[in-house]
Amino acid sequence: MSTVGVLALQGAFREHVVLLRGLGADAVEVRTPDELERCSGLVLPGGESTTIGKLLVSSGLDTALRDYEGPLLGTCAGMILLAREAGDGLPGQRLLGLVDIVVRRNGYGRQLHSFEADLELEGDPEPLRGVFIRAPRIEGVGPAAHVFAHLAGEPVAVEQGRAIATSFHPELAGETRVHERFLERVRSAGTARV
Repeated sequence: MSTVGVLALQGAFREHVVLLRGLGADAVEVRTPDELERCSGLVLPGGESTTIGKLLVSSGLDTALRDYEGPLLGTCAGMILLAREAGDGLPGQRLLGLVDIVVRRNGYGRQLHSFEADLELEGDPEPLRGVFIRAPRIEGVGPAAHVFAHLAGEPVAVEQGRAIATSFHPELAGETRVHERFLERVRSAGTARV
């Protein structure tokens, strides 16, 4: 079984590790370029995107991530790192630019505006539960990105190529379908037998 990594510099990384292991994946915490090199896929968790960005630079993982070719899942702050553009005008938010979306940090409000909601999941009559904590809001979706989940008609989860990005935290709701989708990408990439 190949290894799936969870970026563990800051934020809600432990919950992702537990959820992925519950799905049968060999999930490990990633803090260095060498650890990333051993992974067939990587989760970029929620947290504080500016802090995560700075820690990526200081650890050398920023360069390693630019060269990394495995599937990626970004939740909340991870979505900001994957987005083409952070439309809030704050510097240092865009790192990878792998998903053709424009996002606004804290687009659903500050910490006290946090909420849980049932989301419409494409092709599934069962709602997808999401936890929104200082969540980025998708303000624009380019033609290369595909929206697969909505909150009251508004996009909250997208995929493009090897990357998946969500505004919300599926791992905090105990929701497995987004991670299952990610693990399927890892399998499809031919780099893992998860």
